[in-house]
Amino acid sequence: MCENPRADADGYGIRIHSGPYTDAYLQRADVQRGYTVVIWRGRHVNEPTELDDTEASGYWAEVLAVARALIRMYKPLKMNYETLGNSLPHLHTHLIPRFTDNPRPGQPFPLTAQQPDTKIPDAQLWADAQKLRSLLRDETLHVPGST
Repeated sequence: MCENPRADADGYGIRIHSGPYTDAYLQRADVQRGYTVVIWRGRHVNEPTELDDTEASGYWAEVLAVARALIRMYKPLKMNYETLGNSLPHLHTHLIPRFTDNPRPGQPFPLTAQQPDTKIPDAQLWADAQKLRSLLRDETLHVPGST
């Protein structure tokens, strides 16, 4: 992840946020409406505990800003935040909106390492990405080092 360019789109998703600490990608895989991955864009770290206080504040502020935009757009019952790194050891957080029709209600969302073959239709994905970018522009970030 740390060696990948900060592309606006790739095979996994469309970037909806580019900040001093993170990039956030709305995922193409039809896992869940609004499923987004927020990726640390500083030096390589595996764990949030490897960040200094300023970096940690910046990382989590940007994760929360993206989560707020997802909540405003998709209106989930609950948002799940998963910072795992078991299969890809680079700091990143999965944001998974939860709805009434979810699998395994009351339990963690059943993410798997394998992405499903089904993808969100491009027109819908790009439309959602544009709306989320707009919401994120409206979101006030109180991030150390941001202007």
